[in-house]
Amino acid sequence: MLKNKLLVAALASAFAMPAMAADFTPSSNVSLVNDYLYRGMSQTGGNAAIQGGFDLAHASGAYLGVWGSSISWLGDAGIPNSGTEIDTYGGYKGAAGDVAYDVGFLRYNYPGTYGTATKADTNEVYGAVTYSIVTAKLSYALGDLFGVSEAKGSTYLEVNASYALPDTGVTFGAHYGKQTYKGTTADGLKAGGLDPTYSDYKLSASKDFSGYVVGVAYSNTNAKSGGFYTNLQGKDLGKGRVVLSLTRAM
Repeated sequence: MLKNKLLVAALASAFAMPAMAADFTPSSNVSLVNDYLYRGMSQTGGNAAIQGGFDLAHASGAYLGVWGSSISWLGDAGIPNSGTEIDTYGGYKGAAGDVAYDVGFLRYNYPGTYGTATKADTNEVYGAVTYSIVTAKLSYALGDLFGVSEAKGSTYLEVNASYALPDTGVTFGAHYGKQTYKGTTADGLKAGGLDPTYSDYKLSASKDFSGYVVGVAYSNTNAKSGGFYTNLQGKDLGKGRVVLSLTRAM
């Protein structure tokens, strides 16, 4: 409960941004969602979440940020004191002609009492290129991946398209991704019928109401029901579902 209170306090403080030097641009965001999906998988067992973050971008293209969300998937798996995800990241954005690029490092932090279980903390590096309305991105795991040990070299490859209707505030999106697990632990899971590799897709639409963005999306995966992504409560975390969101960005 204390971690959730700290998260809410951090989100609230994001709105009180100090004045920055001219070369730096600060921004913050806070969201409410009826289900927190990441890479197609529910992180909250189908329940609502509060989320938010703070970013600092430099005129050179360098950036740093922190983002957090309430979660339940670790607690549902028997990990006490694990109701919060806190991500920290940094990178560089630039462009070469009509192609924009983004490279960086992202650490997922999952505080909790793990005992002998593998910690869910994860380090990834990523690279993305954007041309017109399409972005392709590859994330590469540097070690353990979301609780799967010895997963270095695992990847998440995604393709995203986003189209904003002129003068309407309406944006449509489409997404396809594939999470691939590598390593001896993943091989053992696969041999036991619990292959953690899967694909996901999403269709979305959002509307900006003077800085308040209302979104709706449908997401689904091809993860096997009853397999690796079915939790101890029997909930299929990768099943198709509709996600509603309200976001305030500043």
